[in-house]
Amino acid sequence: MTETGRANVRRTYVETRFGQLHLRIAQPAAASRPALICFHMSPMSGRIYENFLAKIGTDRVAIAADTPGFGMSDAPPAPPEIADYAGAMWDALDALGVSGPIDAMGYHTGSKVAIELALARPDRARRLILIAAPIMTEAERAAMREHYAETAPTLDGSHLAALWRSFVHYNLSPSLPLEQVADAFPDMLSGRNIAWWGHRAAFNHYLDQRLPLVPQPVLVFNPGDDLWDYTKRAGPFLKNGEIVDLPCWGHGFLDGFTADAAALARSFLDAPDEAPFGGVSVPESARGSG
Repeated sequence: MTETGRANVRRTYVETRFGQLHLRIAQPAAASRPALICFHMSPMSGRIYENFLAKIGTDRVAIAADTPGFGMSDAPPAPPEIADYAGAMWDALDALGVSGPIDAMGYHTGSKVAIELALARPDRARRLILIAAPIMTEAERAAMREHYAETAPTLDGSHLAALWRSFVHYNLSPSLPLEQVADAFPDMLSGRNIAWWGHRAAFNHYLDQRLPLVPQPVLVFNPGDDLWDYTKRAGPFLKNGEIVDLPCWGHGFLDGFTADAAALARSFLDAPDEAPFGGVSVPESARGSG
């Protein structure tokens, strides 16, 4: 039986241009709001949204996709670009029979997928939530490409130990104890040997050029993670958007502060068309001096 105030989240597959795409979906009997589709960061998988879907999906269809090549989704035949990922996501929505306007939410790489989703079919995209919107210089972009380049496996497994140390560094917090961090760590490996494809696509994508083309309302979550400073630069590039600083949230906040994250998303997604940002309310758990 579904817990009070939480939707049942099930899993399914649909066919896309890149083969089978794995989804988590909350599909209430009475969906009174536009569907929401969520995209994860690179690497990881749609599992990062599972608790969030259960809270936000009580009155709307809420979907989290495993990006092609991550989680349990088939991989493209060659390294894709962000627009290719977005195209596969429209394939998934069409296969599910989702009609009418949709909302989209993206996390890091996923925020770029959400933007390209909206630009591909502007008549279907209604509102966007971006968890980080990093604006980078060419030098910063080059450094990121080098840092996240393809790495070879090591016989002693030291490459896995390096990933673990990085994952703990960015995720361990009072709201996300070590046990939960360890439980989420396998998703860090979900991209297998082509995990670097997601970062490659992300750093080939220019938010400073694409964000100004988005006419839909865009709310940018700026949690206190590794893209905090880069996201602070996004304001001038938003045609119809706002940035909310969330300094006390970091990676893992969708699990550590699930109810608060859903409430913040609802304050934007459920606001009237004439004032989409008028009801945005930052939870106390996210506040701080920054």
